[in-house]
Amino acid sequence: MPAHREIELLAPAGNWESARAAVENGADAIYFGLNVGFNARARAANFHVAELPKLISMLHRQAVQGYVTLNTLVFTDELPVLEENIRRLAAAGVDAVLVQDLGVARLVREICPDLQIHASTQMTLTDADAIEMARELGVQRVVLARELAIDEIRKIAAKTTVPIEVFVHGALCVAYSGQCLTSESFGGRSANRGQCAQACRLPYDLICDGQPRDLGDVKYLLSPQDLAAHDLVPQLIDAGVCSLKIEGRLKTPEYVANVCTHYRSAIDDALAGRHRRITTEQTRELELSFSRGFSPGWLEGCDHKRLVPGRSSAKRGVLLGEVHSIRGDSLLATLTAPLATGDGIVLEGDRFAGQEIGGRVYELYQAGQPVDAISEGAVEIRLAHGLLAGKQLTQAIPIWKTDDPKLTKRLRRSFETADPQKRVPVTLHVQVSVGQPICLQASIEGGAEVRIVSQHHPEAARKHTLSIDTLREQFSRLGGTVYRLGELTAEIEGAPMVPLSVLGLLRRELVKELDAARVTQPLTCTEDAATARMLDAVTASAAAANGPAAEQNPAKLRVLCRSLQQLEYAIAAGSRDLIADFHDIRQYHDAVRLAREADATIELATLRIHKPGEDGLFRALDKRGADAWLVRNLAAMRYCRQHQIPMACDFSLSVTNPLTAQQLMTWGAERVTASYDLNRDQLVELVQQMPAHWLEVVIHQHMPMFHMEHCVFCSVLSPGKNKSDCGRPCDRHAVLMRDRVGAAHVLHADIGCRNTLYNGVAQSGAEAVQPLVELGVRQFRIELLRDAPQEEIATLIGLYQSLIAGDLSGTEVWRKLKAHNRVGVTRGTLEQPRNPLAIL
Repeated sequence: MPAHREIELLAPAGNWESARAAVENGADAIYFGLNVGFNARARAANFHVAELPKLISMLHRQAVQGYVTLNTLVFTDELPVLEENIRRLAAAGVDAVLVQDLGVARLVREICPDLQIHASTQMTLTDADAIEMARELGVQRVVLARELAIDEIRKIAAKTTVPIEVFVHGALCVAYSGQCLTSESFGGRSANRGQCAQACRLPYDLICDGQPRDLGDVKYLLSPQDLAAHDLVPQLIDAGVCSLKIEGRLKTPEYVANVCTHYRSAIDDALAGRHRRITTEQTRELELSFSRGFSPGWLEGCDHKRLVPGRSSAKRGVLLGEVHSIRGDSLLATLTAPLATGDGIVLEGDRFAGQEIGGRVYELYQAGQPVDAISEGAVEIRLAHGLLAGKQLTQAIPIWKTDDPKLTKRLRRSFETADPQKRVPVTLHVQVSVGQPICLQASIEGGAEVRIVSQHHPEAARKHTLSIDTLREQFSRLGGTVYRLGELTAEIEGAPMVPLSVLGLLRRELVKELDAARVTQPLTCTEDAATARMLDAVTASAAAANGPAAEQNPAKLRVLCRSLQQLEYAIAAGSRDLIADFHDIRQYHDAVRLAREADATIELATLRIHKPGEDGLFRALDKRGADAWLVRNLAAMRYCRQHQIPMACDFSLSVTNPLTAQQLMTWGAERVTASYDLNRDQLVELVQQMPAHWLEVVIHQHMPMFHMEHCVFCSVLSPGKNKSDCGRPCDRHAVLMRDRVGAAHVLHADIGCRNTLYNGVAQSGAEAVQPLVELGVRQFRIELLRDAPQEEIATLIGLYQSLIAGDLSGTEVWRKLKAHNRVGVTRGTLEQPRNPLAIL
């Protein structure tokens, strides 16, 4: 491992205290959002735009970089406001922005070429080819998806020159970031807009082949344990990672201080050739700051049972031991970890059923004697009077320590002191000669250089000749500043004598000059309104491509089929524009054959995720000779470009504004699918600001809510831990997952063993079709999910064919769908207004 490599520790900051906690505990950079929106943690306190100059100045004075999150999808009407904010970021001198939206990346590059762009994990980059596409937009760093193993990260780093950042600690989403539509589907509060409702943390029941499956106390089937990769830091550095990132903009400043301290030490030790393994005590400290249980996530490969034990989704802390009985206000327990009076505890229970009991420890008794603390063993734990009234145990249950006031106090001291803990080393050279001005030359690594010449001319010493030790002592007195003396060298000639008062003045002048030289400078921006110019270019490019003529063509309805039987039924119903999206891609040969025999066009859908080593799937699709591909990731798009395969872009490439749509069309797409994050008004606005013939709108589907590397089939229906030993229960069983309100949702696995949970209720946009047709949209799609009788599929297709042909109104189609569908139908994302609290 090269010792000279710089490895960044990147910490979250949801507010000022967290920013200070990160800085004072060893972070090299922080990432944070603004309260004007456009960041994926809308519930964090975030920072006001007006605070930016003060925040960036504070960070830069202590040699810490500041990255601003613009990592959400952006709607058309928001682009001018976003431009204003980008200009303010540049004026404040921020070091980089994190983006999800391809159009936002283009806009940042157009407005301020000097502002660095980092691709957020929300961009779902899992392969070097996808990174290359992002690089074409000016992306200078990528945050990889959390679902990659270290071996996969190593392969990616070997194939790209773009610096790589990975998460090493914090909460894990069960769905791929940027690909989760659950909150949007249930309640119109999109995770891609920073409003995740955390449906993955709720309990679900499993229905296997039509029968409820008793999983005992395993209820939280989609709630991963938290990531803790402390012991994997050396391997990550060796794999080529440049930045190790901590999750937690919604966490406390104490959490930030705690996690930064441990990972700072891990990085420093790794770079020094020491492998620092975390101790039991240190693990407990991390668990107390926040933990749903720790695991290495996907970094060691897939272990679905370890990732999602399923017994809880709440923060627990440290497992203390077991409670055996209740006596009055006391718990009688056997402990395996330390506990003290004042600590917070909770008994294991179901928080959603209101069964958790917890509180502060008032008193502790060991062998009948009061004690302030106990390391382990039998103990009586006394709680607040009445807290345990009416409670009794029928069996021993686990007890958890949730809070340690002494730890909290220690962590707060690390960032609440007036004197900065993190200091910037100053390299200083001093020249002192009898009868000559004193000269100081100071520098900071990668930063400022200053030169100070004193008016004082030293005399020859009679007693106290100036020494380098005296210089070191005087210039080390930098308390109250952000500096510390690093290397000091001196040229002392003629035995000079310099009063300490003169050295003190020089020291203060040095600090003043260093501060002045390190003032953050604004970045240069273009003067014109970039958004208006770029949107005008979208319209101009459409006119040049004969767009108006294309919008005079008759409307077209595509049918996406998920099985060979569905494809046969669709052809029999008269569909001649088809998409195959099969679990078994070996059936694509027959799908293409059937389409050819029916004189129909057929597209093959790629997977939503493409990882290193999976190019064989692309080659397998290419051999089938379909008319085009429906691409769902940037790696697939690059493969199509390289092999001249006609392609369309699906919803997973997140078209919410004309700039993103234009970029995908520039890369060779024949059409783009509107993002499912758009409601009806936003969809109409998008169509009005871009060539309507570019766009395809999905008007009937079961919303793909969670798209996961985690396999529920393997986790609960197999003794194995991953696809190497699971026995593929997904091939034998039909699985539904029932939520807390009783709705059953459909679980599918793809050929890459990734799971998608589809909303059990179909969503119809039938009532939006006519307005979209009037605006020039000519391409619509319906998607089939479950196999059904031929008559049912024919009826569904026939209704939408009549709608597209103008023979039925959207309202008529909606009523007929409601009458024919036994589990109902919803307007979903195309309904207005929507209830964003529905999911809760």
